[in-house]
Amino acid sequence: MAAKQRPELSAEAVELMGLIRDRYLGSGEFNGLHIRKARVESARAPAIELLEASLIQVMTGADYPNIHIRPWPSKRSTDDQIQDMRDLTRSDYGLCLYPTTAGMKGVRLPSRLAGRPFARAMARGKGTLELAYFQFDVLEQYRNDSRFRFDIGDTGASMGLSDEAFDDEGVFERDHVGLNHIGFAYDLTAYDPKDAESPIERRVAVFHCDLITLTPEHQRRWETYQVDGTNLEPHPLWWNSQMGIFPDGVGPFNRLFMELANLNELAVLAFDQPMFRSTERPSDMGWLLRPSQREWDDFVLQLDKVLSDNLQSDFFKAAGIEAVDERGQRLGTLKRFERFLQSGGVAEDRAKKIVSPMAAVREARQGPAHRIRLNITDQTFIHQQIELVNNIYSALGATRVWLATHPKCAGWEEKHKDLLTYML
Repeated sequence: MAAKQRPELSAEAVELMGLIRDRYLGSGEFNGLHIRKARVESARAPAIELLEASLIQVMTGADYPNIHIRPWPSKRSTDDQIQDMRDLTRSDYGLCLYPTTAGMKGVRLPSRLAGRPFARAMARGKGTLELAYFQFDVLEQYRNDSRFRFDIGDTGASMGLSDEAFDDEGVFERDHVGLNHIGFAYDLTAYDPKDAESPIERRVAVFHCDLITLTPEHQRRWETYQVDGTNLEPHPLWWNSQMGIFPDGVGPFNRLFMELANLNELAVLAFDQPMFRSTERPSDMGWLLRPSQREWDDFVLQLDKVLSDNLQSDFFKAAGIEAVDERGQRLGTLKRFERFLQSGGVAEDRAKKIVSPMAAVREARQGPAHRIRLNITDQTFIHQQIELVNNIYSALGATRVWLATHPKCAGWEEKHKDLLTYML
């Protein structure tokens, strides 16, 4: 069967198509051609012709509040877009016309886009807020490079050259980069929380409009980590925040540090001393960037520092929990924590259960301290981290519920009780 031929365009349609392409490639931000006022009548018929040929798309306020960027290919039908052109009047604010991928096929791109794969993808028709997906370890370079500030959250991250490095003449211009809206995305189609061997595909998601701000060297580096987006869904908390929607919950790490803050508030009310020295989350504390032994060991070390090492001796002293046992042996912080729970009426087995997740972290920390270990790859580390963090914030939450019953804590209310907790 013969291939379908593109319909012959009128001279007016060819001219308008050229104007749309010139505006799109020449604007610097891949903006659309604004059709309004005197241009409306002359553009109406050729624009409809181009729409019928699938060479352009219409952007109006029905697509996105700012019509001067195309966040993604129009979700409205061609008939709806044609109707937009028919209904447009000189007195309207107007609409913008953008080339489709078909409309950019075969067009020579400006030389300034050479070596910029994501800028070239936008030039070929990708939307400003269309996502590209990458392996999670694409972030390692920025976390490990002291020239960069790196912050990781439960649902996303950010990175950028530090102020000191920015002013350092020894730092190459190619490394003057930053991304503030990095998100996480998941494919959980085969995930089973009860099966540690089941896959959790956690990826990095970045808008094309952010990727094009990277230097050519970093764009090409990110391209080597790019993966197919089939079955991937951006984390709902991250996506909603990018779309200006108030979050309905928090991730497990944020919940953990909220519980530390809750316990400090209650401890001060009950004993005039905070339970923990700090409730600030380290900027690089979050999900494993790769499922390796080294990543796991570093994580449990850091987690133990914000838990066991973070408990204050002055708090236990104020609560009447001695630093030594009946035989004069020095008690560790977790044992003192367990005795603190029991001193308030928590049954021994219940107290041990509450402390057990923190004890598991302390035990895991001891492994790399006493022997040399190979830096193996083990996908079950991903499951172990999820389970461990969730067990810890649940244990801290149970402690908070119990401590809130102290007579001096009457009337205390948790500030974030209505927020959901997302396990991933």
